[in-house]
Amino acid sequence: MNDSSYLFRWFVRNNKFNIMKKVVLIFGIIAGIIVSSMMFITFPSSADEINFEGGELLGYSTMIIAFSTIFFAIRAYREKYADGVIKFGKAFLIGLYITLIASAMYVASWELITDENNRAEFMKEYSAYTVKKMVENETPQAKIDLTIQEMQDFSEMYKNIWVRIPLTLMEILPVGLLVTLICSAILFKKPVDGTPDEILA
Repeated sequence: MNDSSYLFRWFVRNNKFNIMKKVVLIFGIIAGIIVSSMMFITFPSSADEINFEGGELLGYSTMIIAFSTIFFAIRAYREKYADGVIKFGKAFLIGLYITLIASAMYVASWELITDENNRAEFMKEYSAYTVKKMVENETPQAKIDLTIQEMQDFSEMYKNIWVRIPLTLMEILPVGLLVTLICSAILFKKPVDGTPDEILA
């Protein structure tokens, strides 16, 4: 391979990497704005307004809507910048990076809109909700008492930011990874024989 051919391939690969970063940033920030905005809009002004059942459904529905950007990001990259061809691995990386950006914004938003007092109130109300559901289901008192103790221990752990951040991250990260896998499986397109390597990069 001569020097000019090598330089051309290096330029194409480097340019495609920069394009991928641009696509990931745009769609990642859009996804992050969606999940963060919903958190700001729906965050209760007091503990009495918390609706755990409806809130969980709304939260995960919002995450799915936000991560639908992964589908459009992979398709946009494939059709506009990769001549209609994309490997599963490249598609997965695009989705993964979008997931990480949106997840980071989600965690940052939770830390921004909550403080020690309302987090304590949240945990108190969640414990009461959990116990209420167990009583309604006629759970043995011994198990209820054990759950109360576990919830109290968890509340203490939750005060530690290095415990809280991974827990908050795990609320959204698996959803993004699942959507990434599905979108990558749907949108990856095998190259035909003879497709130049720089197109597949």
